Amino acid sequence: MANETLARRYATAVFSLATDAHAVEATGRELSQITSAIGSDAAIKEFFLSPVVARTDKEAALTKAFGGKVGDIALHTVLLLVRKRRESLLDELLTEYRKLELSARGVEPLVLTTAQDLSEADVRKTVERLEQIYGRKFEASVRCDPSLIGGVRVAMGDRVIDGSVSGRLEELTRTLFSNQ
Repeated sequence: MANETLARRYATAVFSLATDAHAVEATGRELSQITSAIGSDAAIKEFFLSPVVARTDKEAALTKAFGGKVGDIALHTVLLLVRKRRESLLDELLTEYRKLELSARGVEPLVLTTAQDLSEADVRKTVERLEQIYGRKFEASVRCDPSLIGGVRVAMGDRVIDGSVSGRLEELTRTLFSNQ
């Protein structure tokens, strides 16, 4: 929770800078590229997160790898995290930045978790129906979790609607054992 709060503070500052520079989407895309590049290889990730590697070495490696390839806001954000020894916040910072980006567009994140992959048409129909019910715009991401057995679990911010078979079975179990 403390990391999430701290990441939100950094993301808010970065989002503000990106907004002023009219580079919200570009900065988000570049932060995502940097995060993916660092996370793509275990050795690179270990180097980036290691507390024994000198900050100057990390800064030099990051500047060499991303200098001129990404915008100043994204690069300096990552360099700031290194200077403050907060490298571990990069993933959470990106998550919080994306939330701010969606919010600025008037869209909320929506996670659909299903037991089997959904077609694009099914996802679109589900999202459209939820938009009608809640009067909001959603941007959906879909996850597959075979342990749900069937049905769908919908997460909208703090609200979770569990229409999965496993969720219904858990509810039935709780009901049966609470009546003893």
